[in-house]
Amino acid sequence: MVEEQPRPPVKGSSVMSSVLERPSRTTAGTGPVPPRRRTRILALPEARWALAALVLFLAALPLYLLDAPAWLWGPLFAATYVTGGWEPGWEGLKALKDKTLDVDLLMVVAALGAAAIGQVLDGALLIVIFATSGALEAVATARTADSVRGLLDLAPETATRLADDGTETTVPAGELAVGDVVLVRPGERIGADGRVLDGLSEVDQATITGEPMPVAKQAGDEVFAGTLNGTGALRVKVERDPSESVIARIVAMVEEAAETKAPTQLFIEKVEQRYSLGMVAATLLIFAVPLFLGAELQPTLLRAMTFMIVASPCAVVLATMPPLLSAMANAGRHGVLVKSAIVMERLGQIDAVALDKTGTLTEGTPRLTDLRPLAASDGEGPALDENTLLRYAAAAEHPSEHPLARAVVAAARARGLDLPPAEDFGSTPGTGVTATVEGRAVAVGSPARLLHGLHGPAHPAAVLAAELEEEGRTAVVVTLDGRPAGVLAIADRLRPDAALTTRALGELTGRAPVLVTGDNPRAAARLAAEAGITDVRAGLLPQDKVAAVRELQQAGARVLVVGDGVNDAPALAAAHTGIAMGRAGSDLALETADAVVVRDELAAIPAVVALSRRARAFVVQNLVIAGTFITALVLWDLIGTLPLPLGVAGHEGSTVLVGLNGLRLLADGAWRRAHPGSDR
Repeated sequence: MVEEQPRPPVKGSSVMSSVLERPSRTTAGTGPVPPRRRTRILALPEARWALAALVLFLAALPLYLLDAPAWLWGPLFAATYVTGGWEPGWEGLKALKDKTLDVDLLMVVAALGAAAIGQVLDGALLIVIFATSGALEAVATARTADSVRGLLDLAPETATRLADDGTETTVPAGELAVGDVVLVRPGERIGADGRVLDGLSEVDQATITGEPMPVAKQAGDEVFAGTLNGTGALRVKVERDPSESVIARIVAMVEEAAETKAPTQLFIEKVEQRYSLGMVAATLLIFAVPLFLGAELQPTLLRAMTFMIVASPCAVVLATMPPLLSAMANAGRHGVLVKSAIVMERLGQIDAVALDKTGTLTEGTPRLTDLRPLAASDGEGPALDENTLLRYAAAAEHPSEHPLARAVVAAARARGLDLPPAEDFGSTPGTGVTATVEGRAVAVGSPARLLHGLHGPAHPAAVLAAELEEEGRTAVVVTLDGRPAGVLAIADRLRPDAALTTRALGELTGRAPVLVTGDNPRAAARLAAEAGITDVRAGLLPQDKVAAVRELQQAGARVLVVGDGVNDAPALAAAHTGIAMGRAGSDLALETADAVVVRDELAAIPAVVALSRRARAFVVQNLVIAGTFITALVLWDLIGTLPLPLGVAGHEGSTVLVGLNGLRLLADGAWRRAHPGSDR
């Protein structure tokens, strides 16, 4: 296995240096976090300089093509060179101090060389292209920093610390120490990782585990910083320093993974470095040696500049980019946002896939799957029909905001049931709800709580609930006037194209996908069986998902991770390539992932992988074409006398040829052939 190497600092990396410096806020970090503010594109100097160079170039171009006087277009082109080239040129000069030849500096020199022999337009175009590339790199870096900073904002700014005498003190969450006891009121975010001492509540910990439904917490249960408390109050003993919390480790893992670079990219950079050195050395030799032997200055300079133009890697760059960019554009039209050409290339290299469950293989929304009415155990009444049972349950659940309650109410509305008003509504975290509906006492909630003490484990309601839970569903008991009237089953629903997707990914990679999820093993196993997955790894925290990805990588696999939540972000960053589901995806997952499925069509994932493989084949074709042209023109210039116009025509002709070849992937037919659900 080839290990990933440390990534050198990139342009705009200064943005990341302050990621962990949390901005001051005037409100405590309780409840939902307000939307974070993104870095504006034009706030970045690289973007402003690139925009200025583009505007100046577009102003000069028509004047140049219409043969206007040089004093009109000349200053505009000169300003294009300055605005677009000064920064990469300056960075390249600074890199020379470290004995490194920056490829951007080489391109600036090539542009100036083209201008020196009258090819002002070609040089200006090169400047604009590379200035734009640098701006896009800076924007991507800034957006990543925004995402990590937004994750830190999940943790509250302050916490309520309790003294031994019960005195409450509001302290910065970062000052909490192991052993401190904090009070977490309803609706507040938990300030540190710890264990519940007393209290009863339900905690939304989707940011950590990805589970769609809140988890009941009571004395002895573990809770995590940044998760959202429900309707009960909790006293929590801090067990980890805030810097070691799960949420802090997620940030650290995202940053660590983002600072590594794939071996393919490192190899490309090494080739570019050697090519740059060779091109500079060859140009100097072509110019200096003939002069030393007595040749005239002007033809010698013309030959050297012609060599610099025909040896320029523009055709090689375009040999790579058009197929990848065309594939990106085609994927974008069909709902898959691929963030860069490098990502598009790497998608075709994957040979293993790890899939999250909730929100990825499933729709991420709990739905009612079963209605099981029960006859009265004492024989005093028949079983209710399904609609009546659902009507009572939905009426009682209607005032509740719990995800299970919303699933019950949604099912009743889907059947067109009229819900009577609920009186004397009450909600107990971890137990369920109670209400009076049409004069009858209705309770809906946990089988363990509602049946405990009233009926033994052999009661039909308990047996049925156990069977449903064994199948991976969440069982909910409905009682009427204290007697079990029925059992409801609620579960997340598999996406319609999940089985098709897993089968197609298995065919593409040669191995079946792996399911990695924070959900419980029973629910994970049930969904995996429906999707055709046999390798199931359940109950995983974010660091466990990363460990699973690392395990596959250590076996030599290039892993594609597909997820949607904050808890998936470290694995997305650690993987060879990461794809996020866009509709339900967390902000951090969308920013960390290399690609986003905007329309939430799971089958688009194998399609974009197949399209990437076609693009890579086109890249090979184009490299052969570009290499052949460059080699022929360089040999002509060195052995014979290559006229400058013919050299420019050959160089530009090869560029156009490889560009047109790559544009073939823009056609809708290319996507249809790649999509597993098409008839090809």
